[in-house]
Amino acid sequence: MTETRNDQTNALSAARSARPHDFQALILSSFGGPEGQEDVIPFLRNVTRGRGIPDERLEEVATHYRANGGVSPINAQNRALRDALEAELRRRGIELPVLLANRNWDPYVADVLRECHERGYTDLLVMATSAYSGYSSCRQYREDYGVGLEETGLQDVMHVEKIRQYYDSEGFLRPYARKLRDSLQALRSRTDGPLRVLFTTHSVPMTDANAAGPQRMDFEGDSAYVAQHLAAARWIVEQVGEEMADVEWELVYQSRSGPPSMPWLEPDICDVIESLPEQGVTGVAVVPLGFVSDHMEVLWDLDTEARDAAAEARIEFERIPTAGTDPEFVAALVDLVEQRLGTPTAPPRISACSRGTWFDECAPDCCVKVLHGRDEPRPTIAQRPQGGPIPVDLDADGGVVLR
Repeated sequence: MTETRNDQTNALSAARSARPHDFQALILSSFGGPEGQEDVIPFLRNVTRGRGIPDERLEEVATHYRANGGVSPINAQNRALRDALEAELRRRGIELPVLLANRNWDPYVADVLRECHERGYTDLLVMATSAYSGYSSCRQYREDYGVGLEETGLQDVMHVEKIRQYYDSEGFLRPYARKLRDSLQALRSRTDGPLRVLFTTHSVPMTDANAAGPQRMDFEGDSAYVAQHLAAARWIVEQVGEEMADVEWELVYQSRSGPPSMPWLEPDICDVIESLPEQGVTGVAVVPLGFVSDHMEVLWDLDTEARDAAAEARIEFERIPTAGTDPEFVAALVDLVEQRLGTPTAPPRISACSRGTWFDECAPDCCVKVLHGRDEPRPTIAQRPQGGPIPVDLDADGGVVLR
């Protein structure tokens, strides 16, 4: 992917943008998590709904929640991000209420849609706490609202759109670059040997990875999910500059689940860490690039399991904090809101690491997944009409290539 270095919206980004709209509320939409020990199994039932997994098996995978008092940190983190978004919107003179909605725990999407209807809101903008393209990270959120509108009977009353994936936003990426530079300096203060940087994200089944992005587009690794992470990682490495001299890096994966017979994205981060000593590496910096906050899969899979793997391998370990409520990240998210509102102060749509920003409205063949027991995908929002071409690239003259 080629970096866009100008200070104006290019033709590809413009072609992928939706018409500005006067939205009445912003919904920060996330995965959700339990708030106490009594919530853990009901929450996991929601997560695994339709898979027929018995409670005894769910209890086996509940260990990390039980160890944290049954509380997922993601809920408090999302409330903090909501408050930060509201504060930044107010600072810019934009009066837009921000609500929270979850896929797997209270407040559920359907309940928030009902609340919005009771408040008189008919035009809603959704922002997901996930920066990359993929079924669980993008399309499933769009389906959550398609299903929620049908469940509430509000599909003909409410207009709901979604903010694009923001993996290529400088405000999202800069905090990682800044903190990676600090972590490399910290490692060098403790070891003189070679270092390695591991950019990590959530593993997904290969079928989901290969379906990520419009199927009529070509992507590195045959997946928009993989290609976007690689592009973001390369941009961060470039920004870190001299601190990355002679430091190798790679993209790794974590938090896989499902049967061993099902292929998932690899390599696993702990397997890679275990192999580093034989390569002469004495220190590792882990960048949780696939996550926006330090939720349970970061705290458990990285701060516990990956850190333990590094200790077992006798190498120094640093884990970079996620973007969280970093002011640059919050400002970048509000920039996305302004672009969709079409405010006079809305910044241009600039991609830090791709030829154009992502689609405001996804193609029908983007991240498609037909769930068990269904003959077709679930209803969705923020989707382009069937049958039309989509802007896939720029030609040599800067014109938009349609396919």
